[in-house]
Amino acid sequence: MNLGPGLLIAAPRSGSGKTTVVLGLQRALARRGLNVRGVKCGPDYIDPAFHAAATSAPSFNLDSFAMSRPLLGSIASQAAGDADLVLAEGSMGLFDGIRQEIGHTGASADIAALFGWPVILVLDVSGHAQSAAAVALGCARFDPRIHVAGVVLNKVASERHRRLVEDGMARIGLPVLGALTRNTDLALPERHLGLVQAGETEELDARLERLADAVEGAVDLDRLVALARPTQVDSDDEVIPLAPPGQRIALASDQAFSFVYPHVLAGWRKAGAEIATFSPLADEPPPSDCDVCWLPGGYPELHAGRIAEARRFLGGLRSFAGSRPIHGECGGYMVLGQSLEDGDGHVHPMAGLLPVETSYAKRRMHLGYRIAHLLRGGIMGPAGQCLVGHEFHYASVTQSDMSGDAAFARITDAEGQDLGIAGHRNGPVTGSFFHTIATR
Repeated sequence: MNLGPGLLIAAPRSGSGKTTVVLGLQRALARRGLNVRGVKCGPDYIDPAFHAAATSAPSFNLDSFAMSRPLLGSIASQAAGDADLVLAEGSMGLFDGIRQEIGHTGASADIAALFGWPVILVLDVSGHAQSAAAVALGCARFDPRIHVAGVVLNKVASERHRRLVEDGMARIGLPVLGALTRNTDLALPERHLGLVQAGETEELDARLERLADAVEGAVDLDRLVALARPTQVDSDDEVIPLAPPGQRIALASDQAFSFVYPHVLAGWRKAGAEIATFSPLADEPPPSDCDVCWLPGGYPELHAGRIAEARRFLGGLRSFAGSRPIHGECGGYMVLGQSLEDGDGHVHPMAGLLPVETSYAKRRMHLGYRIAHLLRGGIMGPAGQCLVGHEFHYASVTQSDMSGDAAFARITDAEGQDLGIAGHRNGPVTGSFFHTIATR
């Protein structure tokens, strides 16, 4: 079946300006009265929140490796069902993914091919001119499943530079839909895991308006919208990506705990679960009328001192663990541990519910998909349950007790390489560094 039209905004490499262009397009078209929906390819918590701010509508993730075809179709149907336009943002380079069979690599191109969305390339043309066309031509011919419909030039130095680049594009017959000049004022603030979160970005709405003004003045919006094609899905059946861990879920939610996939929360609600949020940074304990507590990832390393002093939160967490399950992902896992060392080398006591100590001062990047099999049953599923997710963090484990039944899961990477055991379990309390995207 065909649903609302869509486009994938992608680039040959990271750092080309995709997010800037996407947010500018989303806000510019939304303020024209279009019902615009955002989508992010791959495992990313931060960009969908910016999409939601730009469009005033939820944005979801689509991941060709971690998600089944029925789940992908279900999420795409939610996004495109009543949309005038879906604007999907690629991740990394258009074809960048893992070594798997075509269609299951996690690359943005898989998503464009699956749903029939034409690709608009964002090309950073700084440092070259006609040669940019060779890069665009390579992208257009590399994968016969997709259709590159046009390009938006970014970081154009001058009108002469633009004419030279357009000369190359004319030689390969690829339309130039617009050109943005170099403008550092349009850049969004960043930190170690990407952009500063939407909820923390100062004057976000004003920034989005400036992006929209710049894009509207530089891009032929009518021509771009006309290139969109209907979203092709086999079925719009609803699929629950991850079973709710309980009927009423206490969800930590503030600037330190914010990395929750929108599709996971939507799935929990569709399955009948209720979600009650609370703020550890405001020293709030998990609501006592909940039957499970979920501590998502985020940036607890930036707020470790405040968390250590949040006595009502930590005391409430320990009391909750006396009778009900708690699960922590990444940052939430660190807070459930014994201590957390911040970037300045100061060690702060945490909840003490799991036998692990972590450090952000001893930084090492951990990045990649994870396939986990639970060693024992619990709120995440029965023993042997397969969870597909990813890790992206810089924290390190400095002390860990894996004796007895303390390990949470056995994990591999996306190619099946055994990475050993991961996470911890202590009675009803569990946690690990990987973020779950879906069950398998």
